[in-house]
Amino acid sequence: MNLRTQLRTSKDSATSALNDILFILLFFFLIISTLANPNLVKVSVPRAASNSKAKQTVVVTVDSLQRFFIGTRSIPPDSLQSAIAAAVAKSHDAEATVVINGDKKAQFDNIVAVMRAAQILKLKTVVAVDKEKK
Repeated sequence: MNLRTQLRTSKDSATSALNDILFILLFFFLIISTLANPNLVKVSVPRAASNSKAKQTVVVTVDSLQRFFIGTRSIPPDSLQSAIAAAVAKSHDAEATVVINGDKKAQFDNIVAVMRAAQILKLKTVVAVDKEKK
């Protein structure tokens, strides 16, 4: 009669909680990545009753000191059209859109200069605004 107790060890590990944790982390990083915009220069944009969403192919910013930025790169006003054309060519987008972030204190002439450069390049322009709070 064999009275020795045999220890049975399981070679499987419990991974059911790991799936839940990975799903939560994946969900968290997907949400954060959609909120982050690396091509951003801080400006105070005007408010409007509605805001339009457009695919941001090229983001041109005019800050309160009347400086022009494409993404986060500062550009001189005289090379605005060529810089926008280079950014559109770099994006390889079939229907390119130029989003204009104009500060409240930006001169209207500078915003029109961006619109004019986009019009010469036959690009669609959208002006970014904050949605008005009711």
